[in-house]
Amino acid sequence: MLWVAVCDDEIMECCNIAGKIKEILKEMKIPCMIRQFYSGQELLRSSDNFDIIFLDIIMRDLDGMRTAHIFRKKAFDKIIVFISSSREYVFKAYDVEAFQYLLKPVDEKKLRSVLQKAVLKVEDHSQEFIIVSKERQKKKLFLDDIYYFEIKGRIIDIHGTDGIFTYYEQIGVLENSLQQKGFFRCHKSYLINLKYVDVYNRQEVILDNGERIVIAKRRYEEFCKAILEYMRKNGGII
Repeated sequence: MLWVAVCDDEIMECCNIAGKIKEILKEMKIPCMIRQFYSGQELLRSSDNFDIIFLDIIMRDLDGMRTAHIFRKKAFDKIIVFISSSREYVFKAYDVEAFQYLLKPVDEKKLRSVLQKAVLKVEDHSQEFIIVSKERQKKKLFLDDIYYFEIKGRIIDIHGTDGIFTYYEQIGVLENSLQQKGFFRCHKSYLINLKYVDVYNRQEVILDNGERIVIAKRRYEEFCKAILEYMRKNGGII
């Protein structure tokens, strides 16, 4: 399921763009959930985990560029597509790693092209997985669905979007399989998915789902380097 947000303070314009996106994705046979927002504040308050965000720039109160800057701080791996009636902000869009910049009125062919490229990027990012063994069976787990691994000796609890999955594995083997995959061992008992880091300090990490994970003192500096590197690769603001 592809989650798409459309944010524009002009209600008719927002509905029109959302409708076009829905039609194109339907033709592409991609199941989707499209939500409409009529202000930047409304979008930022949403707890939904969007894959693609279509964001108008010229909006009352909180404009699209400021909204994108704030949004990037908590979701730096998402695809942002700006929509504007002006070319004035094209170069500023690079500051928030915008995927594309579309001019109003939105050309349907250009919109289709942007959606096709964005969907490919989402699919490439979300299809990585690991295979784990339990009770003589193999199970495929997608990395995007995993918040963190909790290590208890040889027992590992995988905390993910579908709950907790427990299996037996050596932590060294697990860490090797996750190299360069966006995970970091912040404590001897925890290996977290950097994608879901919301807030952190020297004592702990708070994930997007609200869970708090302790950071070992000796791992904090290395963690900071890891999270900043992850942000650079995935469109974060530093």
